Amino acid sequence: MSRDGRLGEYRGRRDFGRTREPSGGRAGSGPAPRFVVQIHDARRMHFDFRLQVGDVLRSWSVPKGPSDDPHDKRLAVPTEDHPLEYEDFEGVIPRGRYGGGTVIVWDRGTYEPLSHDRRGRPVGFAESLEHGHATFRLYGAKLHGAYALTRFRGTARGDGEDAWLLVKKDEGRAAAHGTPDPRRARSVRTGRTLAQVAADGGAE
Repeated sequence: MSRDGRLGEYRGRRDFGRTREPSGGRAGSGPAPRFVVQIHDARRMHFDFRLQVGDVLRSWSVPKGPSDDPHDKRLAVPTEDHPLEYEDFEGVIPRGRYGGGTVIVWDRGTYEPLSHDRRGRPVGFAESLEHGHATFRLYGAKLHGAYALTRFRGTARGDGEDAWLLVKKDEGRAAAHGTPDPRRARSVRTGRTLAQVAADGGAE
């Protein structure tokens, strides 16, 4: 499916005359795919975990946020694909059909696909997601190391409610810190909290 086709649901849910969210248009570039984690103070506070796959950001809503503790298994519910420009979005979304509220960029960086088949041969990242299990290494300002996304409900065809688990791999590194308090967390872009972005009306 083309990028414009994959962004159909995203664009259909937004009025770009009211929101500062990007409509999309940038094609993928750079030596490594990108990731971003945003905190969204919507009707229910949650983290949005997004991985660049081709020319879009595949996206999951993670209610408790990603954790660097291997013992934490985080529910991740797929949402619509987002444009690559969304990696930079931080501001206030008008209240509407998809929650509205304030968004900050909590972390971002690049990632390295790690998925292999049973013979040890690399598997394309889109293919590994299609099969329901993808491993990758994050190189962010806050999140580092290997993670896995595993589908435990639903199917690649979208039969039934789709749900995944996001888990940090145990690599025997320094003590983990879990997930920060989202209301105290600061943007990796601007250093602001959710409250500060809301007070500023989303202005940079």
